[in-house]
Amino acid sequence: MERKDRYNDYSSYIKKTFGERAQKVSLDVGFTCPNRDGSKDLKGCTYCNNDTFSPSYCEPIKSVTQQLNEGIGFFSKKYKAQKYLAYFQAYSNTYGQADVLRTLYDEALAHPEIIGLVIGTRCDCVSEEIADLLESYAKKCYVSVEFGIESTLDKTLDRINRCHTFQETIDGYNLLKDRGIHLGGHMILGLPGETQEEILGHAARLNQLPLETLKIHQLQIVKHTMMAFEFKKEPESFQLFELDDYIELVSDFVTQLRPGIVIERFVSESPASLLIAPKWGLKNFVVTDKILKRLEEKDAWQGKAYTELNEELAQ
Repeated sequence: MERKDRYNDYSSYIKKTFGERAQKVSLDVGFTCPNRDGSKDLKGCTYCNNDTFSPSYCEPIKSVTQQLNEGIGFFSKKYKAQKYLAYFQAYSNTYGQADVLRTLYDEALAHPEIIGLVIGTRCDCVSEEIADLLESYAKKCYVSVEFGIESTLDKTLDRINRCHTFQETIDGYNLLKDRGIHLGGHMILGLPGETQEEILGHAARLNQLPLETLKIHQLQIVKHTMMAFEFKKEPESFQLFELDDYIELVSDFVTQLRPGIVIERFVSESPASLLIAPKWGLKNFVVTDKILKRLEEKDAWQGKAYTELNEELAQ
């Protein structure tokens, strides 16, 4: 088995879906979250600093069209031919009135280079009305909705101030499934208080969700967050991964994931100016290559343990 065939990779999924490369162009349209605006809380998630992943051109004072023009201008210099997806990324991009959302989504799709929408949000920021709206777009173009899952354990969700339960995550996915909408999720491995057994246990619960794509992130402590304050005050309550330990963990985690889930990434990379820990000093693609090498060494692949378990249960 080739190294690249050991997991269900996102680039192959994109090429199969669109016939060529498709680049997400990030947008910040000024949304907030229910645990930031006082609806549930004011403090936000303890780990969250949107500056760690928002490109410099993403400013809510700019129109959707202007942000798309600047983003496409940047990526078109790197890649000669490709398609583009409007990525509503910052905060919760279904957290608004349906008519407001429709105006923003319509502006994005009116751009001649945009072929679809990718919408980052929370499970508690979708309603029947919003689901119907998203379904109406999915009938016309590619629509993906990505929930921040982060953990499948309520004790952890409470610890990081998500202000929702895992059951609400399940409910959010169930509201959107079977509507032609591509469903994605984000997971953070290594959140405080979780044992290795609990982290690996996330895979079984993720397998039950109608997930098509998944982003896996290692826990990173970044500046200007409540978690950074907690880390400074009580560093002993955190067990941040050394690189080799993370590689071993993810290589085990992947074997327990349902083979049909497309893995968009194994690792994230915050700007050095904001990152407190862990500081591995490696680009994402280097860490990914190390994970694939470890899978190769163990003769393992995505879904190996999942398939073996289901075969045992069927006997």
